[in-house]
Amino acid sequence: MGDKMDSYENNRDLHTSTYKVLDVEPEYPDVHQIGNLFGKHITWEADGWKAIGESYFKSCYIHAGLSGAEETFSGPDAEKLLSDFSINDVTKWKEGKCKHLVSLDEKGYVTNHALFYKDSPTQFRTTAGCSVPYLAAMQTGKYNVQYTTRNIFIFQLSGPTSLTIVEKASQTNLHDVKFLQIVPLRMPGIDADLEFVRIGMSGTLSYEVHGPAEVGPAVYDKLYQIGKPMGMKRMGWKDYTINHTFGGNPQMTVNFESSLYADPQFTATAPFTPNYTGSIDPKNIEARFRTAVECRWDFMARFNHDFLGRAALEAEMASPKRRVVSLVLNPDDIADVIRSQFTDDPYKYIDFPCAEQQPAGGHQDWVCDADGSHIGISANPTYSSHYKVMISHAVIDVDKIEDGREVIIKWGDFGGKIKDIRATIAPFPYIHDVGDNRTFDTSKIASGLDAK
Repeated sequence: MGDKMDSYENNRDLHTSTYKVLDVEPEYPDVHQIGNLFGKHITWEADGWKAIGESYFKSCYIHAGLSGAEETFSGPDAEKLLSDFSINDVTKWKEGKCKHLVSLDEKGYVTNHALFYKDSPTQFRTTAGCSVPYLAAMQTGKYNVQYTTRNIFIFQLSGPTSLTIVEKASQTNLHDVKFLQIVPLRMPGIDADLEFVRIGMSGTLSYEVHGPAEVGPAVYDKLYQIGKPMGMKRMGWKDYTINHTFGGNPQMTVNFESSLYADPQFTATAPFTPNYTGSIDPKNIEARFRTAVECRWDFMARFNHDFLGRAALEAEMASPKRRVVSLVLNPDDIADVIRSQFTDDPYKYIDFPCAEQQPAGGHQDWVCDADGSHIGISANPTYSSHYKVMISHAVIDVDKIEDGREVIIKWGDFGGKIKDIRATIAPFPYIHDVGDNRTFDTSKIASGLDAK
């Protein structure tokens, strides 16, 4: 009975009734926590954050939270448009591959960091980012570019069984798909053209399946029914940011905010308004922003073209001030915060798995050295049930970065009670003892064509 109740195919009325809420996911009876985030209706929590934290080390997770608009820029000047607003070189980028493009403002702060897909020199697509810099440039009339959108699902799968599951669902050998490669995909019983992409933010073997939103529930359920006996877990937005934080991938709205929020007009029309929490004064909006150098993205920069923010980036690369590191929070100090909740004078609560519920890119705390001097800024701490630690992404003065060095995170909200939480600088990214998706040897992964 349980398996039947979990099945989309056996509960089709749940998806066609007037009670349908989720945009591209099946509405399973055992999933009760749904969120309205960024104008999308997505799962908030399904199988629990503890299980999710372990899943991509032992089996696999599936996540739908990045589903939404796929934006297409096409036309003779599409390549020039992206080049003028990206630190990356888009001209030598091979067709049929994807990459993260980084856009800056004049000060060098990141305005957008998103995955783009190159179909041809005259057509690029992007998802789950902020295209305002490109759209604003198009309005000047300087670029012969057309802009279109369609609604798609994006299902992220990560973990050692992810490849086997998709192969079994599609009855296609996908072992040879390389990192960042995009290939067409079909699934028996699904009347739609899909795409399969080798990409992910967890730091280990990861893939994405894309397709038209209307077939999303059927595709999700097909993957889940195959993956469930293999240990697949359903990830929601509550636990989504675990993989980004431990995988060493800073993300807008999670670890920092786009500097476009410095513009009141943008803020007034944005689909999401950040909360500026943490021990840093909420009026200090720039403390919520990051540069490409701070995020360790300067390796993507190519100075064979002009782009917005180039001068600022060049100057910072010549003399870096801060870099992102992993900070491992002291468990005794975390326990003190939790213990204080049973008193009349508690510290700001620490939630799990994210200390401040996501999206929380606006949450930033001061990081100090032993004498109390500010040496950096810490983003939202996040807990891993696999590693049994809570870490944060923190940008620290480069001359203070030393693995094992103890620093202090000023945990709390500006003007309120502050807890000094000891933290230790650790390698970035934190994830270890797993294969890297960029070089993962898929020959060691079981074929889905042989799986029973």
